[in-house]
Amino acid sequence: MLPVSWGPVDANISILFTELPMLERPAAARKAGFTAIEAWWPFVSAAPADAEVDAFERAVRDAGVELVSLNGFGGDMAGGDRGILSWPGREPEFEDNLDLLLAIGVRLGCGRFNLLYGNRQDGADPAAQDELAIEQLSRGVTAAQRAGAVIVVEPLSGAAAYPLRTADDVLGVLDQLPESLSGGAAMLADLYHLCVNGEDVPAVLDRTASRIGHVQIADVPGRHEPGTGTADLDGWVRQLRDLGYNGSIGLEYAPLHSTTDGLAGLAKRGAVSGRPSGDRTSGVCRHNSGSDR
Repeated sequence: MLPVSWGPVDANISILFTELPMLERPAAARKAGFTAIEAWWPFVSAAPADAEVDAFERAVRDAGVELVSLNGFGGDMAGGDRGILSWPGREPEFEDNLDLLLAIGVRLGCGRFNLLYGNRQDGADPAAQDELAIEQLSRGVTAAQRAGAVIVVEPLSGAAAYPLRTADDVLGVLDQLPESLSGGAAMLADLYHLCVNGEDVPAVLDRTASRIGHVQIADVPGRHEPGTGTADLDGWVRQLRDLGYNGSIGLEYAPLHSTTDGLAGLAKRGAVSGRPSGDRTSGVCRHNSGSDR
């Protein structure tokens, strides 16, 4: 399906297999050949009923797949929200969600959690939002470390009010954490978002590899399957492996047609296109499709 040289990959079931209800997607991923999955927060609220949580956990266990990453509550994602970490007034939701997020992780053996930073809010002081984000992120990392887990933070594209757009934006946040927490937080390098935001991806990977805690990919433009666009995904993934990243590569793309058709297409065309593998001289992407999470 994908080049063996890519190493372990996982399916993000919040954007793949959406032809099916959420609870059927872990099994669909396993049937398609995946042994690992990841997901955005799979519930409508920050603190869903126990029965909802139990059903999700059971679906993952019954499918026999590993949950390698799980997002915290992102707010009304369909309505444009991108997290509540820096959102004044939603601290109780964050705390309730953090407790549940880590509990799910313990029960399913997931040790990586993505906390979306949150949009700038009308009427809120950006500096106060940033201060709140550091306070809550510190709380999150402290709790995650007790559970043997890592918190990741990512840059995003397509959301004008989301302030973290580059690798340096994210690292600037992580650098404000107390030194005792520095080992418990890392950057989620979503190569699609970095690319469409104009980053020189190979250069970013070279200088930040030691601080990357998870990787996600999609092709550019369009955010579709690898091989449907022009991004040098093969070169970038190989570069990451050469730099020592041995974690999973999350497939977080929007299928051009159906998920199964897209996976069949990956197998047929060898999954990659774009610049020749290993070419690090022209890594700046100039395709800003405006596509989003």
